[in-house]
Amino acid sequence: MVDQPVTLAAIAGAHGVTGEVRLKLFGEGLPSLKQHKSFNEGTLTLTKVRSDNKGGAVARFAEVASRTDAEKLRGTVLSVAREDLPPLAEGEYYHADLIGLPAVSDTGEALGRVVAVENFGASDIIEIERPAEEGKKPQRFMVPMRPEAVPEWNAERLVVSADFADQ
Repeated sequence: MVDQPVTLAAIAGAHGVTGEVRLKLFGEGLPSLKQHKSFNEGTLTLTKVRSDNKGGAVARFAEVASRTDAEKLRGTVLSVAREDLPPLAEGEYYHADLIGLPAVSDTGEALGRVVAVENFGASDIIEIERPAEEGKKPQRFMVPMRPEAVPEWNAERLVVSADFADQ
């Protein structure tokens, strides 16, 4: 988990004709993105970024000189090394640290894997995918990332209160 890059945004497409790109922001949004100038192991150098006033951003990279260059980057994620992120306080986490963790109930039942962390405005919601039963699609359920629902987590697993485990 510590050696994996952390994605802060994704390029949604070109903006204008001079090589600017539209960004979909993840995590803490524009303030956290502005702290970094180099992305994807130095392949993209941020020279300018501003809010698009719609929850995203518009950015310019030194390596992108035209709309054609910008369009080629559509779908590219902007990642930074984990060690370039600020340290976490007690009880804090990066979404990337939770995704992929096995989830177990507080009674020891294997529940599945964390596949997403969403935030619809109130608090983070953890999405867990159960293993697929024979001939069926895997089922998913959501749990609020609150102490009563997720009493503990670490680099090895996420523990969900059995009261919140979708049966």
